[in-house]
Amino acid sequence: MEQTSTRSYQETQSQNGDPTSSAITCGGRGNFEAPPPPPMQPPGTDMTGICFRDKLWLNTYPLDRNLGFDYFALSPFYDWTCNNEQLRMRSIHPLDISQLSKMTWLEYMLSEVMEPQLLVFRKQKRDSAEKVTPMLAYYILDGSIYQAPQLCNVFAARVGRALYYISKAFTTAASKLEKIGYVDTENESETLEPNGGKEAIDFKEVKRVDHILASLLRKLGQAPPPPPFPDGFVPPTTEVEKDPENQQAAEPQPPALDPIIDHGPAKRMKF
Repeated sequence: MEQTSTRSYQETQSQNGDPTSSAITCGGRGNFEAPPPPPMQPPGTDMTGICFRDKLWLNTYPLDRNLGFDYFALSPFYDWTCNNEQLRMRSIHPLDISQLSKMTWLEYMLSEVMEPQLLVFRKQKRDSAEKVTPMLAYYILDGSIYQAPQLCNVFAARVGRALYYISKAFTTAASKLEKIGYVDTENESETLEPNGGKEAIDFKEVKRVDHILASLLRKLGQAPPPPPFPDGFVPPTTEVEKDPENQQAAEPQPPALDPIIDHGPAKRMKF
């Protein structure tokens, strides 16, 4: 009889629009639960310009091979859709290779360890127990987390920088030789005469060298294209790439930023 009266009271309050009674009828938990958080977005591919460091965590826990992955999971480099995160939710060590080898998709592996100064994690895609495809590399150096630059980016930046300075050197040398070649014919005889033991200038040799440098300058083409990037990598575009028609007519463009020299650990934005 008491249960019947209670149920009638709840139905009456629900019809009257009482939100409390509606919460009671919905399993007894009510509508006080917060909405689920939005899903975490996967990190970008090129994040070599930033670094991450959590001083509170470093002052609380030791940075070793057992807890290093938990520290790495706090950084923006961590992909929450990886298989390691599924192992963490099941209270299994996220670097357990016996469990990771049974799964397919993205995962992180600890490739190099020099406790406590250096920990290197490799992001890879696992297709089977024996087939994995390396994608990116991250390292923890003295408590700061960085993304390692890809080798193709380093080679492209170094070759582009070398070609820039070589082309600039040939342009400077050719311009100076042209100024020497256009000497007035009236002063040519005076210049050829020895003056105080100085060596005379052979203008035929000057013109020959000028011709050689000019031909080499014409043969010196643009920097070769970099090797193909890994799957899913989007290289940054520059203003030179947007206007390739005027690239040859214009002066040599400044070299691109070097992933190691210009984006070294001391020059990255800290999080």
